[in-house]
Amino acid sequence: MVNFIEAQKPLLSRLMKMAGLRPIEMELEPGTTMHIWAPKHHVGKKGIIPLSVTGAAAVVNNKAGRNKKKGPESRPNVVLIHGFAAEGNVTWQFNFGVLVSRYNLYIPDLMFFGGSSTASADRSPEFQAACVAAAMARLGVSRCDVVGFSYGGMVAFKLAEARPELVRSLCVSGSVVAMTDAVNRETMERLGAGSSAELLMPETLKGLKALLSISMYRKMWFPDRFYKDYLKVMFTNRKERMELLQGLITSNLDAKIPTFQQKIMLIWGEEDKIFNIELAKKMKEQLGENCFLYGIRKAGHLLHVERPCAYNRQLQRWLAYINFQKKNGGDHQAS
Repeated sequence: MVNFIEAQKPLLSRLMKMAGLRPIEMELEPGTTMHIWAPKHHVGKKGIIPLSVTGAAAVVNNKAGRNKKKGPESRPNVVLIHGFAAEGNVTWQFNFGVLVSRYNLYIPDLMFFGGSSTASADRSPEFQAACVAAAMARLGVSRCDVVGFSYGGMVAFKLAEARPELVRSLCVSGSVVAMTDAVNRETMERLGAGSSAELLMPETLKGLKALLSISMYRKMWFPDRFYKDYLKVMFTNRKERMELLQGLITSNLDAKIPTFQQKIMLIWGEEDKIFNIELAKKMKEQLGENCFLYGIRKAGHLLHVERPCAYNRQLQRWLAYINFQKKNGGDHQAS
């Protein structure tokens, strides 16, 4: 019997290829492989072509009068980091289309999601961030704007903290800088879950229905067949993903809010039940004057899926603002 969730993936891959993206698998180190969707100019007959090489070729063509279009190096680079429920292309399927014409778009699968895997025993978000940074280096990306959702937001924060020369700006939704003991305990108690693994790695239809119910503002009905197919496809690598959840938890004593050099936009579903808007407001205050908060009405945790048009508009405004800042060297306020 056909799995409806699995069946949509070839169509989604085709749409991404039509938009100019290509799937790339790269070995970052022995035993660690990352799958990433990247602009097609990175794909050559002899392997991966770094951005600096494609840019150099474009410069030569321009000088020779053969190509009036600007090369890929003239475009800003944007990295989209997915959450815990699905790999990159599934997570961002309603969002990548509005970005590909203006930006070099990179959509990695984190370790144990999609086609990415590692033999390393490190399950920390710092390791995930290091893998994304290594992939960007292999592709010749030296500067980028990073967009992270939920678990991907935590990875994005770690990436920005560790590699400020790589990350120019952050846009985060439904996430926290660090999942402390206190935040984890309060969240699980409020949601009536015994643990983050019980909540985020359901094994039954009832558990999956409960997860989707708290993740969305609107009450949406799906047939049981949909939930069964989703359970079979989206919750693979259970052992490793549970270890990833354990690797997120930080002691309250060790938790510190870093001083980020980047400007940060928090786009939030005002009805987010997992990380509520009050938590976002508190985080904005902690992150300081370079952090901005934009709430989307009638949207829950999955705001980019539930209200993609509203999310996409604000994301585009944010990226336009960041590029305006670079172009003009000003200190205008984000809206």
